[in-house]
Amino acid sequence: MTTMSEPALASPSNPRIKAAARLRERRERDKSGLTLVDGARELRRALDAGVDVVEVFVCEPLLAGVDARAALDGLRSRRVAVTTTTEAAFAKLAFGDRAEGLVAVVRAPSLALADLALPADPLIVVIEGVEKPGNLGAVLRSADGAGVDAVIAASPLTDLANPNVIRASAGTIFTVPMAAAPTDEVLRWLREQRIRIVAARVEATEAYTELDLAGAVAIVLGSEAGGLTDTWLGPDIEAVHLPMLGVADSLNVSVTAAILVYEARRQRASHATEAD
Repeated sequence: MTTMSEPALASPSNPRIKAAARLRERRERDKSGLTLVDGARELRRALDAGVDVVEVFVCEPLLAGVDARAALDGLRSRRVAVTTTTEAAFAKLAFGDRAEGLVAVVRAPSLALADLALPADPLIVVIEGVEKPGNLGAVLRSADGAGVDAVIAASPLTDLANPNVIRASAGTIFTVPMAAAPTDEVLRWLREQRIRIVAARVEATEAYTELDLAGAVAIVLGSEAGGLTDTWLGPDIEAVHLPMLGVADSLNVSVTAAILVYEARRQRASHATEAD
């Protein structure tokens, strides 16, 4: 194991630095099954979730805060390889202007539908055709906050292992069970699991507050640009809308997701209280 006391990697052209930096490209992530985690909070949450951390690059002058020290303590206790770098070498790895002195190479988790372990009456969010990592990350934060049991990306246009998704989710990507599959496969799986399907559509006549969102239910949201495809039309699929009282006809997908999952959580809590 490389230790913090060994000489720091100084050159941005170091082969290990360059190999890690290539993980910012989807082709390299798909080929290797690895991705990058930027930031102390995100790395700490990955460690807490038991993610397989392959290697961590540390720039000591940039380290600051409780999360950074806690992450380093967690790395040492797990005997993860820690490599120190100079600021010049670290700049090759870091993304944007929010470098926090920690970048980890981790093994991307399985995204197979068959690997999802669901409780009774699960609350699931399905996002079809999502293309913006920031929106997907924001949906994951809401899902984590509302205690959603799984987030499924149907025919996603961005890979869920994108480091920008991880960063935008504030590391909650490691706390929410996830899967990805083509839309037809996701729909078939939901039906096989006997999970009610509720699709958010601008043209729906029923408001989201009028529909029972308790029990086993999947809330389905469309892409930022095109909304849901016609695959999500059918006699067993219920459609709801969010009332729009201004000139815009819809909200950002992450905002819509937050409203719907918290309404579902409110209804579930209300049903549980009535049952008592």
